[in-house]
Amino acid sequence: MPDSLEAQRIELHGHPVTYRRGGRGPAVVLIHGITSSSRTWDAVAPALARSHTVIAPDLLGHGSSAKPRGDYSLGAYASGIRDLLVALDIPSATVVGHSLGGGVAMQFAYQFPARVERLVLVSSGGLGSEVSIALRAATLPGADYVLPVLASAILRRTGAATGRVIGRLGLQPSPDLRGLAEGFDSLGDADARRAFLHTARAVMDSSGQRVNAEDRLYLTRHMPSLIVWGDRDRMIPVQHGRRAHQLMPGSRLEVFEGAGHFPFNYAPGRFTSVLEDFVATTEPARFDDVQIRRLLLGG
Repeated sequence: MPDSLEAQRIELHGHPVTYRRGGRGPAVVLIHGITSSSRTWDAVAPALARSHTVIAPDLLGHGSSAKPRGDYSLGAYASGIRDLLVALDIPSATVVGHSLGGGVAMQFAYQFPARVERLVLVSSGGLGSEVSIALRAATLPGADYVLPVLASAILRRTGAATGRVIGRLGLQPSPDLRGLAEGFDSLGDADARRAFLHTARAVMDSSGQRVNAEDRLYLTRHMPSLIVWGDRDRMIPVQHGRRAHQLMPGSRLEVFEGAGHFPFNYAPGRFTSVLEDFVATTEPARFDDVQIRRLLLGG
């Protein structure tokens, strides 16, 4: 990651957690997707850090953070984000989540609403059952034995060689291919594979995503919310974003034409501008128990 964001490490509950931090201003937390890391935000994090304090963690089981045997549920990930922000003395932030990270962001907003100033969902999981068959396959019996073969060093080297050949031909791998390659490369580590399988099985089964936040999206009524999606997303369909927009009163929806599952890589300048404008033109949410009680009871 460019020099404007510095990689740092902190120990939480006995486990080392890596995060990248840079900039000054209102806090923005960037939460990556499954098998990814804070590196997934490389195209946009430095620009955001010009006017914001950017925090981009490697979730447990991902990147350079610890990969212990333990809880890889959305609730556990959300608690981990809370613990990191407490340790860094950041009381609240605009929370941005991509793919699995979107599910984590929604869970974080549900568990710790007072810590969320704004919610941004990017190609988010947790908004419907449909999901790529490649991800569903991780929930099948025997995936524990097949995955090490698919992620073998030989195949990973072959993939890299293919990328070099494409480059010599003057072609550029799609942003989706680059994003997925990072995740595939991480699965060469046995602990990372185990964490991936635990994470996938916590939110999906063979029929698709089991976790669906639709019944609680009304709670965002007083929380500024932005939804960003690519109209050619093959991992999670853009219809999930459109449906969420209908269920989230006052939310904004930005559909990037021609973009896939990583819209911030297809159009980093537009993504940065959209996010900065969203932060600049909305007031941070302020929640207390009285307001949350009123929402829960339909008031």
